[in-house]
Amino acid sequence: MLDDNTARSCAMLNGKTILITGGTGSLGKKLTRKILSRFSPKKIIIFSRDELKQSEMRQSFPEKCLRFFIGDVRDKERLYRAFDGVDYVVHAAALKQVPAAEYNPFEAIKTNVLGAQNVIDVCVDLGIKKVVALSTDKAANPINLYGATKLCSDKLFIAGNSYAGSKDTRFSVVRYGNVVGSRGSVIPLYLKLKSTGVLPVTDTRMTRFWITLDEGAEFVLMSLEKMKGGEIFVPKIPSASMTEVARAIAPKCEVKVVGIRPGEKLHETLISEDDGRLTLEYDTHFVIQPQFAWWGEERKNGGAPVEEGFVYSSDRNGHVLSAMEIRKIVQEFSKGEEGDILRASND
Repeated sequence: MLDDNTARSCAMLNGKTILITGGTGSLGKKLTRKILSRFSPKKIIIFSRDELKQSEMRQSFPEKCLRFFIGDVRDKERLYRAFDGVDYVVHAAALKQVPAAEYNPFEAIKTNVLGAQNVIDVCVDLGIKKVVALSTDKAANPINLYGATKLCSDKLFIAGNSYAGSKDTRFSVVRYGNVVGSRGSVIPLYLKLKSTGVLPVTDTRMTRFWITLDEGAEFVLMSLEKMKGGEIFVPKIPSASMTEVARAIAPKCEVKVVGIRPGEKLHETLISEDDGRLTLEYDTHFVIQPQFAWWGEERKNGGAPVEEGFVYSSDRNGHVLSAMEIRKIVQEFSKGEEGDILRASND
């Protein structure tokens, strides 16, 4: 997804300080590794609340430009200290588990909504140049609390461009689907349960968008480079039936239907019909434009409006993964760095 022109433009990261909230997560580690391999940042600050994960990550990244801050996005005073002198922020910190958010709604709001507000306030006050906030497919037409909090977060970050007033801080959002192999995703679970002979599927009709961790990190870098402020960037990614995923991973296993969990959807949506009226299409991605007067024609950068009634959902997606493609993705996950998630879970 990151073409040569974008890679050259992302030289803007050279000599700069980048902070990643929730930086010890799967995406944060992958993004850190990509930045270190391509650019020469002044500092990369990993901001998260888990000291054990920070200790483990520190052992995997010997580079001297890395800094680790213990903190929570709920704590605005700590954010002021951590964000001081930062040029760019990738906001990946969130409570992400759907069932956990359903059973702990106040906690989800404190982190995903009030935490987002804190990040915006601090970035504006300290003059951070660019902020990319990570969203989720569940924020489009949300039916669960997690999705609702992330939709609220998305709205806050887009409005942050107005809130910044005359200051130069700009905010954009990256929204994509399930990340292959991330913690809590189904592929590590299925690989772990393969030996039992039974794989659970909530509903045989269920479909999901899929993006690899590598593709997700590439897309964040591309969005950081291209953003003007106010966009929701949505990558063009494939879909897959959950039943097909289970069969591709373990064709000899029984597929057991266990029922939909609280707050779970049959299909995921990245762009709703209402958002479609504001959506521009590019070769590799879509951009949902904001409904604000400051978003002008000059910001379109060659994008074409999508057709009337356009919806980008996992069941209506033209790119559906075959069983062979699913197996290839699983093989790449298993032998790659992301496979450490599975191996760690079995220890």
